[in-house]
Amino acid sequence: MIKSLAWIHRWTGGIIGLLLALVGLTGTLLLWKGAWIALSVPVSGNAYTNDPAQLASVTQQVIEQSERQVHYIRFADGEVPVHTVNTGPESGFYTDSSGVALASWNSIWDRAEIALFDFHHYFLMGETGEIMAGIAALFGLGFVITGLIIWWPTRKTFKFRLWPARMTRPAIIRQHRDLGVVLAPLLFFTMLTGAMMTLPPVSRTLLMPFSSPAEMEAATAKPLIKAGPIEDARWELIMTRAQERFPGAVVRIASFPRKEGDPVTIRMKQPAEWHNNGRTMVWFDGQTSEIIGTVNALALPQGSQISNLVYPLHAAKVGGIFYRTVQTFTGLTLVLLGSFAVWSFWFRRKAAPEKAMRTSAA
Repeated sequence: MIKSLAWIHRWTGGIIGLLLALVGLTGTLLLWKGAWIALSVPVSGNAYTNDPAQLASVTQQVIEQSERQVHYIRFADGEVPVHTVNTGPESGFYTDSSGVALASWNSIWDRAEIALFDFHHYFLMGETGEIMAGIAALFGLGFVITGLIIWWPTRKTFKFRLWPARMTRPAIIRQHRDLGVVLAPLLFFTMLTGAMMTLPPVSRTLLMPFSSPAEMEAATAKPLIKAGPIEDARWELIMTRAQERFPGAVVRIASFPRKEGDPVTIRMKQPAEWHNNGRTMVWFDGQTSEIIGTVNALALPQGSQISNLVYPLHAAKVGGIFYRTVQTFTGLTLVLLGSFAVWSFWFRRKAAPEKAMRTSAA
């Protein structure tokens, strides 16, 4: 059985190891997205605010200056120092505290962090790529499980190394095996949360013991009331009412109607929420600025509350610099494991026969 598992582990690793290495690399870089934006966008100070008047001013300024329909504004926080405006699948811009544009993009290739996210989450292929990313995460889970089984008979030879003692196939395999077992819990958790985010059937199956899919969907359903247009929306009143409904919550995202009848959505983060953008919702009629529906993230079914922890744990949006560093090390470990798996399988394996031929010829 061990030999069969080792054969499967080795061959699948040789085939998709590089892909997992790239997923690990892009994920690691995305952990530090906020720092990159702070360095690459000409902004002085952090644009964060939770003042209704300032939020309203930014919202109005963004809507007026944008040449395209604004889909949503993600307001600045402690990590990302600018407001992020989305105007399409591949377009948007960053603004300062007054809503003035600082940098824009019309393609994912215009900004490094946008391209990295698209590869990490979608493999640059949209919804199809998202499914493929989820399948890759499932393969990653399989590697962790089979790797532990294969390692167990060799546990007495364990020696932790960040780098192979020599760049030979046996040394690379030993380093791969022993490094993998040390990081196995973190790798398993990261792969599992990645699969849950990209493959709804996986998430539903794991959460079903806590809440039914129907119960979770109903708890976050949009109101059925038809809302009016936003041309005359009173943004300061909307922001104020949202904060009055959930005192202590921070306004994180303002989403605007995509089609006639859609409401304005204000997404908020309450102090007890882990998700950096929060999952507390307040829906407004854009024409009257009246509240037409709410979702209290802290009162959701247990399954929904567990689901809301998946992203912040996967992307290190909680735990401060310590947990982000831990996840960085986890991501870099995946880079090493994946790239060395491919190299030792396809290249170092071929080097031995060539060396033997040279020796016999001599």
